[in-house]
Amino acid sequence: MPWPILHEKAALPETLTSKYATTDKPHVRMTKRVINPEAFRNIRFVTASHAHTDHMDPATLRAIRRHNHSTFIAPRAARAIAQERWGDDENAIVFMNDGESQVWGDVRIQAVASAHEAVDRDAAGNCAYLGYVVRLGDFSIYHSGDTVLYEGLLDRLRPFAVDVAVLPINGRAPERRVAGNLNGREAAWLAKEIGAKLVIPCHYEMFEFNTADPQDEFVPECERLGQPYKVLRAGERWSSQ
Repeated sequence: MPWPILHEKAALPETLTSKYATTDKPHVRMTKRVINPEAFRNIRFVTASHAHTDHMDPATLRAIRRHNHSTFIAPRAARAIAQERWGDDENAIVFMNDGESQVWGDVRIQAVASAHEAVDRDAAGNCAYLGYVVRLGDFSIYHSGDTVLYEGLLDRLRPFAVDVAVLPINGRAPERRVAGNLNGREAAWLAKEIGAKLVIPCHYEMFEFNTADPQDEFVPECERLGQPYKVLRAGERWSSQ
């Protein structure tokens, strides 16, 4: 049975570009939207790592929900925003926190804390930022969402025997005035340290002010470490077959 996996940014509309068009931090697109979310069918799961609009865009989410019987998975810390953007039917949303997991048949999804500069928690101890390890039968994918390295991350990830790690590479620069992520060298190192069979970089070539070239740091470091990798262009597909 095929298990389609959607990275929301492939379908991200002009929400942020319009929002920031007249500000001193314009979000100028580097790539056009390559997928119309209205066209998606058979999407079983949609995961959101946190509540920032480029990871939880309401227009994208509502379009997917209209045409699919999907389960939306989001951080418990973002409950109110997730319900507003996906819809208020709680039966279609699963809220998770660091260390929790859910199982649907041969699919298991486990939440792992991410640090978008820090491992931030709400008053109830729920993590604001999550990554997810998705196990499809014997195959596992780790998507970190937005994160930097933090103490204990390796110990959390190594037991999962990750086949594919999807990691950000846009790094951190104070002048951007946004929370930072792994840079290319760090992403390559993290993939190597957790034993990922393949690493795919993400979070680049979306907005001009917050990007990185995978050829500058990521690719050379992967090759130096002997870490298998695949750089995808917007709209490109990768298959394990």
